[in-house]
This record gives sequence, C-alpha cells and structure tokens, in this order.
Amino acid sequence: MVRQHVNPLSSIHQVPRPLPPPEGLFARAAQPLQLDIGAARGRFLLEMAQREPGSNFLGVEIRRPLVEAAERDRQAAGLENLHYLFCNANVSLEAWLQALPAGLLQRVTIQFPDPWFKTKHHKRRVLQLNLLQAIARALANGRELFVQSDVLAVIEPMVGLIEASGCFVRPLHDSRPWRHTNPLAVPTERERHVLAQGLPVYRVLYRRNDVDPPPLGEGERGADNPGSSLPPP
Repeated sequence: MVRQHVNPLSSIHQVPRPLPPPEGLFARAAQPLQLDIGAARGRFLLEMAQREPGSNFLGVEIRRPLVEAAERDRQAAGLENLHYLFCNANVSLEAWLQALPAGLLQRVTIQFPDPWFKTKHHKRRVLQLNLLQAIARALANGRELFVQSDVLAVIEPMVGLIEASGCFVRPLHDSRPWRHTNPLAVPTERERHVLAQGLPVYRVLYRRNDVDPPPLGEGERGADNPGSSLPPP
C-alpha cells in the first residue's frame, strides 16, 4: 500500500474552503458527530456509518480524487449520516470546528497520517498546534481524540504535542505507552495492511479534560513540529 503525498503547504491548499454546517451535510444534523481527519479513500467511515446509524460521520481529506471516490461510495450506499469533504484540515477546519453547536462533536480520529519524515517537512504534518487547540475547544469534557500510526517517528511527536497541551488525558486503564487494541469497531485499510504484515501499530486514546486551551489568537504554529523536542511517551 503506497502513500500518495500531497504538499499541504502548496498555494492551492492554503486557500480556506468554506465548509457546510452539519445541517447542510446530514439528514439528522443533531445526531452525535464523529470527525475523521485524513479520511483517505473513506472505507473506514463507510463501514462505521452503517454500523452506527445514530451518529453522523464526517471525513476530511486533502486528496480530491479520494474524496470524490468516497462520495460516490456513500451515495451508492444511500447513507445520509456520512459525508466526505475536500480540504486542508489546518486551513479550513478551525473555523468550522469553532462554529459547531456545543456538545455535538463526540470523537476526532487521526489515523495513519502521511509521515513527512524530513525535519524541514514537519510543517506539512496534519496535527499542528492550532488544529489541536481547535479540536480541544470543540470537544466537551470526556469526549475522545484517537490517534494511531505505524511509524514511531510520526506518532511520538503527535503524542508529545497532545500531552503538552494539557487538554487531554489517557483513560486510567489504558496500557502505556501504546494501546494493545483499537477502541473502534472498524480498522482502517492501512491498519489491516500493517497488521497483515505482522508489524506493530502504535495507538493512543485520549479524553478531553476540563483544561481550557488558550483563547483564540494566542496559539502559534511551531516552526517545525511543536512536539518533536518532547520525550517519547
């Protein structure tokens, strides 16, 4: 399974896209919402939406052809609790998350993001400080943020950034540093592929606590990856 990278810092991906509100995406907009950042081809959400009709699912993805293919699958399945949107999460999601009705967002997942190994490319990684703070503002106390990767050099800075924010805690019963199992009912395509090779997957589940992130406008993007200087979990 080959990753097809798109440079999120290119000019075409730096233009904010106005994203529809929940009532413009779902037949029952008041249902609990789950957001998957970097949804890729969307098959994970396609199965989740069928398993959990009482929740709404939104997948955002920066590769437009994948979004178009995922939307065709959704429409063929007739699912009204699922939608996929093309956007750069770090450019378009912050305002959208800020506008969500309080308590609507139940879970955010970031699964197997593009690694961008070179230090000079860390700005291209999906979980940047401003996006994390926007997620923290949108999630009510006790709601979930789930991250996983098959690359330690990717997951460790993500964990460092999340834990340095002070806005999230791991469930007390969770294994450290990594969960042994996926808390979700459906694995992604990448997860299936990695496990079939007998390779490890590094997972962490977080729950939102009662620590407030900085007020809007006070966060700043790190020069490279804000969590990269922190020790591994």
